[in-house]
Amino acid sequence: MPSKTSPQVQAVPGGEPSRPIRSWVCSSPGTHLWLLVIAITSLVIALSSDGVEHYLLHRNSSNLYELSRHPMRALVGSAFWIQDPASLPFYAVLFEVFHAPVERWLGTVKWLVVVATAHIAATLISQKVVLEAIQDHDVPRSMAHVVDIGVSYGLAAAVGILTYRLPRPWRWFYLAGAVAFFAVPLLTDRTYTDLGHAISLVIGLAFWPLTRDKPVVGRPRTSAH
Repeated sequence: MPSKTSPQVQAVPGGEPSRPIRSWVCSSPGTHLWLLVIAITSLVIALSSDGVEHYLLHRNSSNLYELSRHPMRALVGSAFWIQDPASLPFYAVLFEVFHAPVERWLGTVKWLVVVATAHIAATLISQKVVLEAIQDHDVPRSMAHVVDIGVSYGLAAAVGILTYRLPRPWRWFYLAGAVAFFAVPLLTDRTYTDLGHAISLVIGLAFWPLTRDKPVVGRPRTSAH
């Protein structure tokens, strides 16, 4: 006679089917922790007076002034603020569309390496361009104090590396769209932010070696015998 056993929770690959939202969040913890911090800082900005808002945004900016005095704080802090709290829902969608799939695909550590490298490198290179433009008198010295915050450099890198998640020929259509999206503003507006976006996209694409052992959408894993 079979004995009764207590019910056990079955491990399901990819998460808990009965809790899809929880599973999705837990499968990309870095993305959602980052998004939570941005939501908190956005709420702080939304509830602050104009003077406090001005102080916080400039203090956490990665412009030339802050980079020359507090480089680590400027580089790290600038990644956790957005200038317009009303744009938080838009960024939340972008995080779910790009960051979360990349983190689930590569793992949190590799994802963080890609986005952090892009954020730091694009910031330093674009601000170096600003410095040279100031020295050449092409832009006013006040450019050293402009607010330079946001998450868009990391997003551009995620867009870039996500290219390798797609199968051919769709990969090439996606890549062409991504290149056009970031190249057109760079060629027309030519701002230092546009330059930073283009650099970040290239950095994301340059991390192709991290994706070599990762599955492609629609293509089953091959097992060694």
